[in-house]
Amino acid sequence: MAISAPGVGSNLDVNSIVSQLMTIEQRPRTLLDAKEAGYQAQLSAYGQLRGALSALESAVGGLADPARFEARSATVGDTSVISASAGAAAANATYDVAVTQLAQRQSLSTAGQASATTAIGSGASTVLTFDFGTISGGTLSNGIYTGANFALNGALASRTVTIDASNNSLQGIRDAINAANIGVNASILNVGGANPYRLVLQSAPGGNAASLRIGVSGDATLAGLLAYDPAASQNLTQTVAAQDANLTVNGLAITSGSNNLTDAIQGVTLGLAKVGTSTVTIGRDPTAAQQAAQAFVKAYNDLNTMLHDLTHFDATGSTSGALVGDSAARTIQSQLRNALSSALAGGNSNTLRVLSQVGMAFQKDGSLTLDNGKLAQMLTTDPAGVARLFASGGAASDSLIAIAGSGSATVPGSYAVEITQLATRGQLIGSAAAGLTITAGANDVLTVSIDGTAATLTVPPGTYTAASLAAQVQSMINASSALRTANAQVSLSEAGGVFTLTSKRYGSASTVSVSGSAAASLFGTAPSATAGTDVAGSIGGFSATGLGQRLTGAAGSPTTGLALDVTGGSTGSRGVVSFARGYAARLDGLLQGLLARDGAIASRTTGINATIKDLDRQRDVLDRRLADIEARYRKQFTDLDSLMSSMTATSTFLTQQLQQLQQLQSSGK
Repeated sequence: MAISAPGVGSNLDVNSIVSQLMTIEQRPRTLLDAKEAGYQAQLSAYGQLRGALSALESAVGGLADPARFEARSATVGDTSVISASAGAAAANATYDVAVTQLAQRQSLSTAGQASATTAIGSGASTVLTFDFGTISGGTLSNGIYTGANFALNGALASRTVTIDASNNSLQGIRDAINAANIGVNASILNVGGANPYRLVLQSAPGGNAASLRIGVSGDATLAGLLAYDPAASQNLTQTVAAQDANLTVNGLAITSGSNNLTDAIQGVTLGLAKVGTSTVTIGRDPTAAQQAAQAFVKAYNDLNTMLHDLTHFDATGSTSGALVGDSAARTIQSQLRNALSSALAGGNSNTLRVLSQVGMAFQKDGSLTLDNGKLAQMLTTDPAGVARLFASGGAASDSLIAIAGSGSATVPGSYAVEITQLATRGQLIGSAAAGLTITAGANDVLTVSIDGTAATLTVPPGTYTAASLAAQVQSMINASSALRTANAQVSLSEAGGVFTLTSKRYGSASTVSVSGSAAASLFGTAPSATAGTDVAGSIGGFSATGLGQRLTGAAGSPTTGLALDVTGGSTGSRGVVSFARGYAARLDGLLQGLLARDGAIASRTTGINATIKDLDRQRDVLDRRLADIEARYRKQFTDLDSLMSSMTATSTFLTQQLQQLQQLQSSGK
């Protein structure tokens, strides 16, 4: 008879016995699971550590900006008259400001139209040309000039807008002008009456030199609506005249085409609101630097606390950190502490060399404290020194040399600067006075190549003065879309009627050339063209590379990557530049290395993941072995169960036979 369940015939609990034996056999697997749990905890810990290091890196970035330490504040006496803001270049001072006139933008209005959406004219392609300039002389009555002159402003390029059948309504014209972004704002007003809709055009730049002249080439109806020349026919009415702002600063008269002045006081932006008087007081503002320092201290202390918790050892083992005994974590902790506790390298003019000089110090538990009062005092007495203590940078003894950047290989120190060649701009000088009469089809086409980009333009026919012709040509060149896209712009000056065309770019890439039917008329038959030159010289005795006005330290030298902008002066010895790599730069380099793909964090997590993968492999092997062991145990105990069951049956049979023999013996008596 077969046994259907283990132990049924023998009373042997096979399942329990096998389960207990397998519990013993599974101890190695339990140890593997415990190991993996520990490594998973380390992975999680390193994820937390990476987050804290990234937060510290962000806080370090706040200290790496020198501008934070040079911040200025502007206090205005009467904010209803002016507003003011100050940059790092502003000097501490108090200024008396008197505003006598605000700047105005010229505003022009078309004649009224019955509809804003009805097509105007035939729809033929029509080009609107907007010129900016100054209106002078004559008289103004009811918005119309009589006997006035219009002088083109060469600094504001002429712009064009094309109108055709797709946009030849008031709304279409408005939208086309606004979409072109040409320095003219267009809007539509409803003034009531039979023809209520008027297109209003406003010059965006503002000021006397930004009045409008509008040329219309194409549809006659559009010309009758939009053509406007203050010195000739005027089909629009001036509703607001262009006007400069007039003011005095500490008694000195200033004129501006805008109510927003950025160059009246160096480093200060003034906003004019109304006629009146006020004061502007410029002082240092330590707020941004203090906030950056506080954010850094908090981020560092958060990281320090995390590192302590992750590496803390508890003798009982109940609260030990996930990274206790981990060498990488201890190394990170040590590197950060050393980076902040060691003094900056010498070789620069900065007297601030350690963090304690600005109120930042370590405590016994490894955390940082910040004395805000001491930091504020140092930001007041030596803001440049505090900036160099934290950020990478420096100063030049020559005011016409500025440090523009540095590289990771730039060695802190002081370096002598020698200039052998100053940067120049490409230039073309006329060989004769310009002809002042331009005739269509004869001498009106000029092709210019500026810094390697060419453009062809047609000069409007007419008789000019030397100044007005120079302004017209300069405006047209700078209006070229090809040149503007290439950032190739020029200035065109005249002296005694002779034109000089100069690129605004410095360096060997700066070139100017002209051709076309207007070239000889404007510049003579043999103009002299000269290409620009790059600055040349050495930094710290090492030959440097020049590009435009920028001189960069030679690769492989201590000045590698040190970039200087040389904006003027003379050739020869130009003093020294001092470069320092502050604590923020030092920490940033360290943190970037720790967080890099091949950095300490990545290397450690890669190793842990590899170990976990190996544990998984070991577990798979062990699971297969345990399955075999369990199968063997079950077979062995099942066989034992069957044997014991058979023996039990035999025992029962023998017992019964013995009982029968005894009964037979008893009955034979």
